Amino acid sequence: MHSLPEACRVATPRFPEASRWSVEEQTMTPPTISGTPAQPSKHNGGTAKPMAEMVKSTTSSGPRTAEANAVTRFFRATEIDTRLLGMIGALIIIWIGFHIITGGLFLTPRNLWNLSVQTTDIAIMTTGMVLIIVTRNIDLSVGSVLGLCGMIMGVTQAKILPEYIGFDSPFTWVITLIIGLIAGGLIGTFQGMIIAFLNVPSFIVTLGGLLVWRGATWLVTSGQTVAPMDQTFRIMGGGAEGSIGATWSWIVGIAACLFVIAGIIGSRHQRRRFGFPRRPIWAEYFLAILSCFLILGAVSIANSYYWPINIAKKYAETNNIPWPETGLDIPYGIAVPVLIAIVVGIIMTFIATRLRFGRYVFAIGGNPEAAELAGIKTRWVTVRIFALMGILAAIAAAISTARLNAATNSQGTLDELYTIAAAVIGGTSLAGGTGTIAGAMLGALVMQSLQSGMVLAHVDTPLQSVVVGTVLVVAVWLDTVYRARAK
Repeated sequence: MHSLPEACRVATPRFPEASRWSVEEQTMTPPTISGTPAQPSKHNGGTAKPMAEMVKSTTSSGPRTAEANAVTRFFRATEIDTRLLGMIGALIIIWIGFHIITGGLFLTPRNLWNLSVQTTDIAIMTTGMVLIIVTRNIDLSVGSVLGLCGMIMGVTQAKILPEYIGFDSPFTWVITLIIGLIAGGLIGTFQGMIIAFLNVPSFIVTLGGLLVWRGATWLVTSGQTVAPMDQTFRIMGGGAEGSIGATWSWIVGIAACLFVIAGIIGSRHQRRRFGFPRRPIWAEYFLAILSCFLILGAVSIANSYYWPINIAKKYAETNNIPWPETGLDIPYGIAVPVLIAIVVGIIMTFIATRLRFGRYVFAIGGNPEAAELAGIKTRWVTVRIFALMGILAAIAAAISTARLNAATNSQGTLDELYTIAAAVIGGTSLAGGTGTIAGAMLGALVMQSLQSGMVLAHVDTPLQSVVVGTVLVVAVWLDTVYRARAK
């Protein structure tokens, strides 16, 4: 082999070994600049400080630094998302604040149960909005799509199906739900095709959809409200008919705890299998205990809300149950729409984090040009995202229609604002590429908590709109600040 010329050789600096240096010898020798030695600092009496003294001075900031380091190590070990934790803290502050303002009405089993049910339709749509915003798109039509799908399902079960299969057919709710889901999927696909293949901005397409689908909702029945809904269909809306009771609630809660524990154990095994760093064992125990505590606490609150006396009496008479002198306390338990929202959240999280489709979504949001060059069919991914959003809007419409026991023309009005706000509050960046399903659903709970608290506090509707709009602007501003600091 030919040796490199002398001028091309890179000299490797040689440093004395650390073992040869004692603490006393580690004095700060003034550096030499252009052959002139630097003068010792006048602030330390003209002499250089030993290294040991400097270390002592830098570590003498007191317990504050040690405490900060301990908190940092804790979050690093448990891998808890600090941004998500901050949202939980804000939610707790909102709850406590409204509880004080309303004179103790907010943090009651009744209001918390109703709050969980009212959050479901926004939470479900928010899971789809995350994927849309991640790909640098927006959907302003979700509220109108909800209204149209709700009206289609209402007319189907109240006017069309009774003429063919009767009023009490056990297939009414199934056919109704399928038709609603197909309608939502077709609407979403139609909008996605325009955005992807005609290159019309999603803002314009869905803004037009907001007007078109709202007008179509009115045209279906000429502005009339359709009621009542099928009895089995109403189970999706909650209430006494749409809750699973105390026993099944505890069974679901325990099953959820076992699911969480199994997930933690499985994740630990996977990390060990592929050589990834694992959390400390105490962190695993902490997360398991905390998760189970929150799950069982939520079940306990749901079981603390009881049926009204008139409904309980009717139930007792129908089932030949003797009515005791002290009354009959029948817990609601977990509402069916809450279970639906949880299942949707789990499925959407799996899609976003475990499937190739989810990876494509985040790749497009991070860099659309690079995703296209990598062979990802970005146009069809966009179509699928909007089709999925339409299906989720149809599910939310089914829950909303069942809860109201009617299909109305005002159904879903301004829901697009709450859905987008919930996604942004939950950490989804409007710049694209970033977002989580869990954070978005928590954001939906924050938005519904604000609305519910203002209703209990007798805040006027115009002022409620002012608050919601302000929260949305502040959330976007905080996201901008967070991204700027991350860079």
